[in-house]
Order: sequence, then structure tokens, then C-alpha cells
Amino acid sequence: MLALNKNLQRLVNIAQKEEKLGIGLMSGTSLDGLDIALCRFTGSGLQTKFKLLNFITIPYQEDFKKDVQQVFARKEASLEKVCLLNEYIGTFHAELILQALSEWNIKPNEVDFIASHGQTIYHAPKSQHRQPGYPNATLQIGDGDHIAVKTGIITISDFRQKHIAAGGEGAPLALYGDVLLGSKAGENRILLNIGGIANLTYLPGDGNYANILCTDIGPGNTLIDAACRKYFDRPYDEDSKIALSGTVNEDLLNALLDHPFFNEAAPKTTGPELFNLAFVEAAQQRSGTLPISNEDLISTLSEFTVKSIANFISENFKADHVKIFTSGGGARNIYIIENLKKALPQAAITGTGELGIDPDAKEAILFALLGNETLCGEPMAIGNNPAVLMGKISFPL
Repeated sequence: MLALNKNLQRLVNIAQKEEKLGIGLMSGTSLDGLDIALCRFTGSGLQTKFKLLNFITIPYQEDFKKDVQQVFARKEASLEKVCLLNEYIGTFHAELILQALSEWNIKPNEVDFIASHGQTIYHAPKSQHRQPGYPNATLQIGDGDHIAVKTGIITISDFRQKHIAAGGEGAPLALYGDVLLGSKAGENRILLNIGGIANLTYLPGDGNYANILCTDIGPGNTLIDAACRKYFDRPYDEDSKIALSGTVNEDLLNALLDHPFFNEAAPKTTGPELFNLAFVEAAQQRSGTLPISNEDLISTLSEFTVKSIANFISENFKADHVKIFTSGGGARNIYIIENLKKALPQAAITGTGELGIDPDAKEAILFALLGNETLCGEPMAIGNNPAVLMGKISFPL
């Protein structure tokens, strides 16, 4: 019998370990920086136990953000730039991983695997691109081979493609991790992530997987951040100072909410390909609100996020029968959280810290968990989502 090659033998050895040390990477649509979560895992599936050992967000410099924005959420972009960034981001993320490990006094050979989300540059579900004959599609760049070779650590990447290949839309993938880490018998829960895009996972207390729902809702921070960059030369609305200084324009708010996406049945996905400043300007033109102040625009966009989340939850769940746990950058947005509580007065709203999950680290943790499942889990059938193990494996050699 032929022996396995060294890479495959190493993979088998890692998969059979009682404890695994894994790194989860998340780089979101806000382009704030790279989230790096170092986790220890035992078990898999519903028996998974994890501990977050270290977490850091390494901010991106402005020149890097501008580089990525040249190809980000654009129907037309330089193919050469996409090609170059795919290699560059993989190498760059590897450097940031090694930087974090050095700060934590951990050697790369102590880490069993890296699970990398990559950088989404375009997300195109059929409901959005509407091109006959073409399937759901998505593209994340930041090649896993470059990460593996530069760090010397087995890397699992490109998770979303398997989900699409098996009939899904490639997002949101939080479902699988939320079920494993956030479920509680007898308690209906909503894990609400407010990143660039807002998404949620509903976890019924009866444990019936058929009733679990994971879906995008609409914009989270993406429109607020984009308007802050354009009109205030700021990356985001720190402490909601701008939103709180303005007044919500109801005519514009109603025009923003008057879009077919909000009437589509869940689960559904979206992204900044739809929710961008061109979308906002079109709503302003329809509502005759182009002359409003920049402060009022930020207030209205913040309220748009609140209303789209609150409307979805009110229409699909009994707010007094669920407990809502928030995460993502929007969980720190004073305006969004305070007004969400006002819009859903019967719901209990708190952060995922109450679950033992750092709200800032949650998505990076979830990808580390998906990596652990790739190595030693089994496909899970959850609701109408495909039962798959996701991710492509890259070896260092």
C-alpha cells in the first residue's frame, strides 16, 4: 500500500488531534482591518467547544483601502488589478498573521490551521444580477496558497464557493457557527451581526433545525461609512456624533425603504453592490431631498439601518419571544443600538459578550470554527441550507 504524502499525512494527524489550535481571519466590506482570532478547539459539530485565546484587529492603512476600493463592488474593474490584488492580499494577510503571532509569543509551527475568509470584492446572487442563465456568484480574493507558503501553516480558504456550488447563495455563512455556538434549549435567540451588511441567525429554542433562519437584512454600516468618507473625510461616524447632530428626513427614509429587496422572501443576500452611494442618490432624487444637509443625511442613513433591521424582525418574529445578541461594528454604534431598542421595546437586546463571544471577534471566530469543521466535522443540514463542508485546503509545501 502506498503511503500518504507528507502534506496529506500532516492533515490526517491534525484532524485526529484531540485539541486543535486554529486562526480565523475576517476582512469585511468596511475594510477596517484584518480580524485575527486564535482559538483552541475540541470536538466538532454540536460537540464543539472552543476558547478564544487571542484576538486583534490590525487596521488597514488608507493606501491599502484605496487600492482595494478600485475593484470593490464594481461591475467594471481592471482585471489586472484584481489579479495583482489576489496575490498581494494573500501575502499581506500572511505578514499580518506572523506579526500577531510574534506579539502573542506563539510560533507558527504551534498553529494547526488558518481559516481565511479572504476579501470580498463582488457578491452577485441571481436575485441581484438578474442575468439569465447565470448562477449565484461571489468572489473573495487573497489567495490561500500564499498565506500557507508565507506562514508555513495549512490554510483553508474560499469557503463561500462550496455553498454556492451546492445550491446556496454563498452568504451569510454565520449560520453554521451560530448554530454550534449560540443555540440554547428553551430560549429563542437572534444573533444579529451589524457589519457592512446586517444579517441575522434565528435560533429557535425548540432546537428544530427546520425553523432556523439565517439571512441578510439590508445595510449595516456600509452606507453610513461611505457617506462619512465622502462628506466628512472620516472612515466612520465615531460615537454617532454626526448622526446625533442631524435630523432624520422622513421623505428620504421612506424612499430608501421603498426597494424590492425588502419585500423579497428570506433567506436572501445582498451587499454594497446594491447598497452604495448611487443607491442613496437615486432615493434622494426620487424624494426631492438632494439639498438636505450632510448631517441630516448621516442621521437618515443611520435610521435606515435601524428601520430595516427592526422591520424585518417585527415582520418575521415575535419580538417579546426572542433575545437578541448583537455583534459587528454596528454593535458599537450608539445611534443604531439605542434606536433599535426603541423600535423593538419588547425585545431583550444585548451583545454576544453575554454568550462568551467577543462581539468584535465573532466573525473571525466563526471562520476558525468552519475551518475546524472542514478538518474533522460532518456536513450539517440546517433549514434549507446545503449540508456541506466548506473551504479549499492549501499546503505550505
